[in-house]
Amino acid sequence: MGKALSCALILLLLCANAAQAAQTRTITDGYGRAVTIPAKVERVICSGPGCLRLLVYLQAQGMAVAADDIESRRNAFDARPYALAHPELRTLPVFGQFRGSDNPERILTLSPAPQVILKTSPEMGVSPQDLERKTGIPVVALNYGDLGKKRPDFFASLRIMAQVVHRQERAEALVRFFDAHIAELGRRAAKIPGAKRPSAFVGGVALKGPHGFNSTEPGYPPFLFLNARNVAALPGAPGVVSVAKEKVLEWNPDFLFLDLSTLQLGEGAGGLHELKADPAYKSLSAVRQGRVFGVLPYNWYSQNFGSILADAYFVGKTLYPDQFKDVRPEAKADEIYTFLVGKPVYREMDAAFHGLAFKPLDLR
Repeated sequence: MGKALSCALILLLLCANAAQAAQTRTITDGYGRAVTIPAKVERVICSGPGCLRLLVYLQAQGMAVAADDIESRRNAFDARPYALAHPELRTLPVFGQFRGSDNPERILTLSPAPQVILKTSPEMGVSPQDLERKTGIPVVALNYGDLGKKRPDFFASLRIMAQVVHRQERAEALVRFFDAHIAELGRRAAKIPGAKRPSAFVGGVALKGPHGFNSTEPGYPPFLFLNARNVAALPGAPGVVSVAKEKVLEWNPDFLFLDLSTLQLGEGAGGLHELKADPAYKSLSAVRQGRVFGVLPYNWYSQNFGSILADAYFVGKTLYPDQFKDVRPEAKADEIYTFLVGKPVYREMDAAFHGLAFKPLDLR
């Protein structure tokens, strides 16, 4: 009788373990960590720069039960297409500060509670391990990536997040979308011989806030996609850098582009003011000949990948008009935004930046 009871208990334990296993699954996050999450996830929060953007790309923003504080701010300037397309995200409860400074106590008070915490740039703020320990909620860490050398990381993050929120087909559609546009930009630009490619420089590029005209990006993605002659493409230069005014004057590029995030510095400062007021910059041939153009900011709570593509089509049409004669940059931007965030938001973004996007700038 005792042996039969023991067998029955073992059988019950095995069944219980099997039932528990059926209610969970284990995935590998972007940093190689095995994370056990519920089999069916319906509620999440997104921590860190760009994390909520990826959730919107996956058309799963309805799963977010809270957001960090940057999502509830209302500024005159906003270059985040996902936030413009989904103003309802502003009304979500706040669980912590931006850039990963999460508040575990607030997270524990959320109702309904998240089943998974998705976290980009996990080196910022509270670590995934500490966040899991303090909340008891699994944390899936993601490497945000970019559209250049770290494109595999970006695609991997989309796919990992898609596993969590059950959007695998959408993730693959996104991968195809980005690959197709980058290939299309390169195909069009490839028809221009190297000797006929004009030189170009982009100034005012943002990094954790606005900067002046001498802030540029040696690996500016639109230039890379188009194989443009970026005069600031300095070997080994990291990310966004500041270059000396004397170097810009020495390069004297054929075309200048201004990242409109610089407008945040106000009327008497920033890249646009410098181009208007500084005699040295006014001597540049591109300034004198009206070849200075505004482009949409894309470094805004990490990279807005749709704006990168939109800017690239405008830059392509500006540098190589014959190869892009069938492209209307404003319409192309809205096509891109509609696919990625669900709404055409180009005009709203352009209006926020004084209507200067994709236009020659009046520097009088």
